[in-house]
Amino acid sequence: MDFLGNHIEALVFCSEKPIKIEELKSCMSEMFEADVPEKDILTALNRIEEKYADDQYPFTIIKSGGGYHFLTKSAYQASIGILLKQQSKKRLSTSALETLSIIAYKQPVTKSEMEQIRGVNCDYAVQKLLEKELVEIKGKSENVGRPLLYGTSEKFMDYFGINSLKDLPTPKDFATEENEIGQPTEGDS
Repeated sequence: MDFLGNHIEALVFCSEKPIKIEELKSCMSEMFEADVPEKDILTALNRIEEKYADDQYPFTIIKSGGGYHFLTKSAYQASIGILLKQQSKKRLSTSALETLSIIAYKQPVTKSEMEQIRGVNCDYAVQKLLEKELVEIKGKSENVGRPLLYGTSEKFMDYFGINSLKDLPTPKDFATEENEIGQPTEGDS
């Protein structure tokens, strides 16, 4: 059994981004409470590469971005393309986007406040946003009945590629100047 190789393989597999040799060395040294030579780590990585080069595996280990990570082999590109196309169809509905916008700009906000702004029931949209983990329950309001308060989650930030709620566009970003396009009005030269 390749004890070191198995641990390295597990680290490469669970890492969200390519894991660097230094990170592997640091983890292994802490794990074994002893210095693990870099050449042993590279040897283990080479054995892992050889193992996954076999056609029985649909993925392989690749060195890129300064580190190592698993990628599927090009022979499986067609099936992966179909999956990604199907997943892209699972975008947010207009109703969910409207509800999410209200939550993002007004948070913490109750469901009744959302419904007052939208003018329709928001139960389904809120439920879908909770399932997708784009919003989360932030607590309870002090109002009568102590309704739940909703706000955006960390996943919301990642989904829209922002680091802070301050990065959200402001209403003035959407406003157009009067007569920006079209015929000039009286008094314009």
